[in-house]
Amino acid sequence: MISLLKTFSWQELLHHKWRNAAAVVAVMLGVALAFSVHLINASALAEFSQAVRAVSGQPDLELRAVQGSFDEAVYARVATHPQVALASPVLELGTYAVAADSQRVALRIIGVDVLAVAAMAPALMPVPSASAADADRFALFAPSAVFLNPAARQLLTAPQLNLQSGLALRRVSVAGTVSAGGGPLAVMDIAAAQQLFERTGVLSRIDVRLKAGSDARGFTEALQLPPGITASAPGDAAERVSNLSRAYRVNLTVLALVALFTGAFLVFSVLSLSVAKRAQQFALLGVLGLTGRERLQLVLIESLLLGLLGSALGIALGSALAGLALRLLGGDLGGGYFAGVAPALQWSSAAALTYGALGVLAAGVGGWWPARAAQKLPPAQTLKGLGLAAGAGASRWVSLSLMAAGGLLALLPPVFGIPLAAYFSVGLLLVGGITALPWLISLLYNQLSPWVAHRLLPMLAVERARRVRESAAVAVSGVVASLSLAVALTVMVASFRGSVTQWLDVVLPADLYVRTALGTPASDTAYFSPGFVQALAGLPGVARVSTLRTTQLQLDPGQPAVALISRTIEDPATTLPLVGQALPVPPGAIGIYVSEAMVDLYGARPGTVFIPLSQSFSALGQSEREQAATDSIANTSSTRFYVAGVWRDYARQFGAIAIAQRDFERLTGDRRVNDLAVWLNAGASDAAVQQAIRGLAEQQSGAGALLEMASVSQIRATSLRIFDRSFAVTYWLQGVAIAIGLFGVAASFSAQVLARRKEFGLLAHLGLTRRQILSVVAGEGAAWTAIGAVAGLGLGLAVSTVLVHVVNPQSFHWTMDLQVPWGRLLALCAAVMLAGTLTAWLAGRAAAGKDAVLAVKEDW
Repeated sequence: MISLLKTFSWQELLHHKWRNAAAVVAVMLGVALAFSVHLINASALAEFSQAVRAVSGQPDLELRAVQGSFDEAVYARVATHPQVALASPVLELGTYAVAADSQRVALRIIGVDVLAVAAMAPALMPVPSASAADADRFALFAPSAVFLNPAARQLLTAPQLNLQSGLALRRVSVAGTVSAGGGPLAVMDIAAAQQLFERTGVLSRIDVRLKAGSDARGFTEALQLPPGITASAPGDAAERVSNLSRAYRVNLTVLALVALFTGAFLVFSVLSLSVAKRAQQFALLGVLGLTGRERLQLVLIESLLLGLLGSALGIALGSALAGLALRLLGGDLGGGYFAGVAPALQWSSAAALTYGALGVLAAGVGGWWPARAAQKLPPAQTLKGLGLAAGAGASRWVSLSLMAAGGLLALLPPVFGIPLAAYFSVGLLLVGGITALPWLISLLYNQLSPWVAHRLLPMLAVERARRVRESAAVAVSGVVASLSLAVALTVMVASFRGSVTQWLDVVLPADLYVRTALGTPASDTAYFSPGFVQALAGLPGVARVSTLRTTQLQLDPGQPAVALISRTIEDPATTLPLVGQALPVPPGAIGIYVSEAMVDLYGARPGTVFIPLSQSFSALGQSEREQAATDSIANTSSTRFYVAGVWRDYARQFGAIAIAQRDFERLTGDRRVNDLAVWLNAGASDAAVQQAIRGLAEQQSGAGALLEMASVSQIRATSLRIFDRSFAVTYWLQGVAIAIGLFGVAASFSAQVLARRKEFGLLAHLGLTRRQILSVVAGEGAAWTAIGAVAGLGLGLAVSTVLVHVVNPQSFHWTMDLQVPWGRLLALCAAVMLAGTLTAWLAGRAAAGKDAVLAVKEDW
């Protein structure tokens, strides 16, 4: 076998190196894309986990609030508990620092007790700079001193910084460094941080180290934590981020493996053509003693070698792509999950072997059917040039059973938040549809045959498809697979884009939007005061102003935080993009409106009372008492929050709760807001109003440059542009898939032409001209690709239904309406038919030449 590989197979590779290189490249791209996605995510997650461990230190427990902060009186109870060896209070805030170039840099502030942090989290221990140590031995406790980690130090080089608090800028001095990794971070004395950001009396968390022999669970029960405070292991933060990005990275990996799926068809096409060209050589080897099983092994080894070479190159390319992406883009996968993390490449031998094995397996699957064809070659018949025997084809009942099984799998729930059953459903639908092609060809062309019975050239093309429907099915299988995936991706992207456009129309009703926090983590430090909002409403040209307040709730330690949105809700049907109808709120209850993710993850179904929110508001009210403008904060311990409706939220994957602003302020006393929606008077100038708003901010706090303003048209255009850029890779994959499918048509037609040289020679002797023979071949290409277009369109619509209604909701917990862009799909099918016809015509040019005429001499 080795000698045959060195001589027989190697010569085939040398004579047709470009064709075999195309198969290697297809496998290489699939492996490279999937492996690079894995490496980027694994490296970012490892870096994030390391940063979390550095910031958290080595506590046994972390006591955190469901909402951002809690009363620091809890610390005294924890620190004096007999089972506690060490307790370290922490205040965490997100804010912005103004760099030397006047750009805002997102900065995480951590206030610590410098006397306790060294033993709990050494990476957060401030190290004064040489100048600070000489000037002031107590720089660690200075009210306006910050200590930057390497990431922050790289971005903020000035000796003094301005930190944002509301619309004001607070001046601080850089007094030294900390060694903690991760994104930009600044450490302060906890008392200084509380004073600087007006957070007196509140903490974000307490890190607890227990005495030897103490049980964490028993300690938590004995401590009797107040409502709204949870105890969790320090590794939960990394687990939450892993859960946050899991669906995104799994879908990216599956999308990347689409290239492997189409690569398997390219290997199939290349080896089918190779077997057809070498049919007489295989037959001669059979006559000389090479058994059918050995011929199968020979072709299968050839396919595995192509896959091995493609996988090796794919692993190398994937590593290079991952390293380049990490260096240029950081650890952000495009979904915003690791923004600010710049990790080093974490190469994994196990992952490389896994993805390499997938590439080899895909090539082996693609080479199996050509290998079977080589095994079944009848040596005597093939040596006489009578062509390959047609396969029996699969029963239509097997195909229908596969598609029915795919439909049933689509009904199953996700596994650990991943739509595994839906992925298998898509695979079964494709396999079932492709194996049903012979039956579909027979069904359609049996009906068409009488219509072309008296037209010679169309009759020859149609009868050829009818009589050799298994060969026709093999020829167009690549087109069906690639076109169905292209149709499915086109429908999914069009449905998502249409749904996002409709969603933007509902959530962006105003003329102008103003904000000071670029992200939810900074919502407690970058905000508008009630006085600023009132003054803005009185500006010339402003008709009315609507406000929005966003806070974060940690309802489940194992899940990412939920967004709590306080806004004006007069008519939910027009204010929110509701799914279904809003329910009337029972007397004595407070109505809330939850996103679809809340229903899936927390069971917050319409018509029920959402109990976890009562505990959250209890803690929220306590944490805001020092800042509230009034002491009449409502008692939230017995408040009932009634789920009055469900709405679509394409901005927050893991849940959002909308509550009326008047209820939020009554329960918490918190009147700060993060976003302003401004309606303008008729004829008012957008630019003039923006200038007036910026001037108002400058007059009140000298920080007009901190405002971010945009018109509704600008926000919509920016959002859709980001959407189109995010899904640009799908269009590239569609083009690659269809190109591979058409290459399969070309390879199959070339193989058929080589086996039918005598047939075309006989037609030439019967009087058909070269142009007529080419017309017959082109007609066959049109007839075959028409079947491929019909089957690909039908399968693509079925797959898109699974993607839109199953994969998307199970992965990202939001729904969208199925929107079919018929014009684009019909144009795509027409282009495939035209390309298939042209491909068949080009493949048949050699068949109508002199060699075809002379081929008949073999029977003289």
